[in-house]
Amino acid sequence: MCGIIGYTGTRDVAPLLVRGLRRLEYRGYDSAGIAVASHMRFEVRKEVGRVADLERSVEDGLEGISGIAHTRWATHGGVTRENAHPHLDNEGRIVVVHNGIIENMAPLKTRLIAEGAIFRSETDSEILAHLIAHFYHGYGSFGDSIIPDIAGDPVAAVKMALSRVRGTWGVAVMFLDHPGMIIAARNGSPLVIGIGDGETFIASDPHALVPYTRRVMFMADGELARLTVDGVETWRLDGGTKTSSIETLEEEWGDGEQGDFPHFMLKEIHDQPEALRQCISGRVLVEDGTAKLGGLDLSPRELVDIQRVTLLGCGTSYNACLVGAYAIEQLARIPATAEIASEYRYRNPVVDPRGLHFAVSQSGETADTLGAVKEIQRKGGAVMGAVNVVGSSIARTCGRGVYLHSGPEMAVASTKAYSNMVAALCLFTLQLARTTHLSAHAGREFAEHLQAIPGLVEQYLANPGPIDDAVRWVCDSKITFFLGRGVSASVAAEGALKLMEVSYVPSIAYPSGEMKHGPIALLEKGSPVICIVPNDPLKAKTASNVQECRARGARIIMVHTAGDPIAELADVAIPVPETLEWFSPLLTVLPLQLLAYKAGLALGRDIDRPRNLAKSVTVE
Repeated sequence: MCGIIGYTGTRDVAPLLVRGLRRLEYRGYDSAGIAVASHMRFEVRKEVGRVADLERSVEDGLEGISGIAHTRWATHGGVTRENAHPHLDNEGRIVVVHNGIIENMAPLKTRLIAEGAIFRSETDSEILAHLIAHFYHGYGSFGDSIIPDIAGDPVAAVKMALSRVRGTWGVAVMFLDHPGMIIAARNGSPLVIGIGDGETFIASDPHALVPYTRRVMFMADGELARLTVDGVETWRLDGGTKTSSIETLEEEWGDGEQGDFPHFMLKEIHDQPEALRQCISGRVLVEDGTAKLGGLDLSPRELVDIQRVTLLGCGTSYNACLVGAYAIEQLARIPATAEIASEYRYRNPVVDPRGLHFAVSQSGETADTLGAVKEIQRKGGAVMGAVNVVGSSIARTCGRGVYLHSGPEMAVASTKAYSNMVAALCLFTLQLARTTHLSAHAGREFAEHLQAIPGLVEQYLANPGPIDDAVRWVCDSKITFFLGRGVSASVAAEGALKLMEVSYVPSIAYPSGEMKHGPIALLEKGSPVICIVPNDPLKAKTASNVQECRARGARIIMVHTAGDPIAELADVAIPVPETLEWFSPLLTVLPLQLLAYKAGLALGRDIDRPRNLAKSVTVE
């Protein structure tokens, strides 16, 4: 969601911060702001809209060598310049940017106003500026006597303030009395420190740091840091031992440019062949008919003992989990379910200690999924991460898992990360199935077809078929239907999600057999129905459901296996290469991604940053 970037060093800070914000634009935001320590005052600029608007407002010369900046995605308070970050205390001597939510905002605000604080925004984040100021001036808990040990101590003031708030935060604070210093703290909202030569950075995402340094420290929950040109000091807020260590970002995190493509989404659709190769490379053992995911650190004995697999995700990640659960049950013959992570922990789930759980997330920072991870661990369950971002919260909390290796995904609507999630879960399926029921011969066939997938994706993208014909119908419709059976039901769900995200066309997805149990009442003459019908054992059943829709005047857009006569039932037929049933989602999803992109383009939508959406949902 919101983005943070901060810097202290010797460079001209304003252009650096603006560039950092640009690299965070993909996260989704509605306003942006910057604060620079300049000539014994904080120069603060804020703008509603894009980072480009903020950039124009600082072109008149915002001089300084330390500062913090922020992109906001509105939670408390509307989209206004006043509600944009950074926020100042009364005297303009303390400035704060904050990601997260302060849950006890109301009582704190009442007390601070009684103490003389003047609030200029509706946000919960402004609480922090005034609360830190309260303790920085040496006061106790609202009306208590002065605390000499705290007065004038930035670290102690931030620490004391955060001990009084409930909620989540990734926060960066600057003090005019200490202009070359940034205090940062984390609890449930990601922060990463970048370490350079005589300069230090703070950001909510490592992608903002790669132009300047690859040496980073991922802050842990409950950790506080002091950044200066001389380096970094860290503490635990609870007084425990600090945990962060210096890591080096992988080379792939430098690659986040748009290239010759008009939008990141289109680029990332075309990135999928190479992204899949990166995910599969070195993990498929064709000769043995198996796969090896070293990050799981599971022996064959431990794999055999697994009694159940539970996959957790939100949005696109959940749709990928549906594919994984289907494959695991069919091939490994172990009960497997996909769970919506945002609902999972709130139903007081029964956690089987003999089961294995996977937390699936592109960013590795999804708050709902991270909450589910902690609930599973609290109840004695084993949970692995399947994430794209090295050092992310889910990766660190799980300790073991599999990295997706899809590289930076900048468009809000996920495409290549979905494909790599499915591929990673297929790799796990193969590794697990070979220890249970799958023969070496069947395993080799599975492995060979999986290795061929990147080439088949490349083949399809070179000739995507008559998608433009379908776009016209979708753009003119009141609602679009997506249908599929078996593993294709999850592809239908992902197609509907993509179309809604990018084009704002209302879309619903159902398993094909469920259409006649209610949704068919919405069909009108000319309604577009997108059917995913690969050449699998359920094809004949799906064909029957297609006929039911045709009989009611629907326009059938069919994604099918090339050369299959079933295409004769379609008004628009879009062929994809043939593969095994388990891998068909990696091909049938491609036309749906392109359909969403082209529909959004035709309707004039903001393709890479759809309204109201954020790339990484770090608050509940």
